Amino acid sequence: MTPPRWLDDDEQAAWRSYLFATQALQASLDRQLSRDAGMPHSVYLVLAMLSEAPERTLSMGVLAEMVRASPSRMSHAVAKLETQGWVTRARRPDNARVVVATLTDAGFEQLVEVAPLHVEHVRQSLFDRLTPQQVQQLREIFDAVGEPLRDEECPPPECPGAVEAGPGAADRAG
Repeated sequence: MTPPRWLDDDEQAAWRSYLFATQALQASLDRQLSRDAGMPHSVYLVLAMLSEAPERTLSMGVLAEMVRASPSRMSHAVAKLETQGWVTRARRPDNARVVVATLTDAGFEQLVEVAPLHVEHVRQSLFDRLTPQQVQQLREIFDAVGEPLRDEECPPPECPGAVEAGPGAADRAG
């Protein structure tokens, strides 16, 4: 058996900083969206992903993959959004086995109303604290970490999250 490759002091400090910052940022985003819009960040993310998709529509499987949710959790979340009139579900006409979620005009209006508050919070909590070079480094670091993990989990082209969504009116802060 190969001995464990323990983290050195710098790696341990970086790992702990990453864990604290990402957990604290997620909690802060949830608090802001709950206070300002009565929704958690996970719901905002569903609305944002749908807003950026062609015809504001995605299959439930693709949507679940994009927001990192299980199919059952996504189904439950979308059912709640349906009761608010923000999303509809239907079987795809060309393949009745596939259920699609579509952002309604009311859901889009809700997103457009909330997006400026959310993007300002993202700016204040993250980007205003970084130099332009640090923003570029942050993107490069998370691309280097995230791409292999995405491929490990679901190799392209089978991975539904690999589908590119078109530009939308959402703040792209996610």
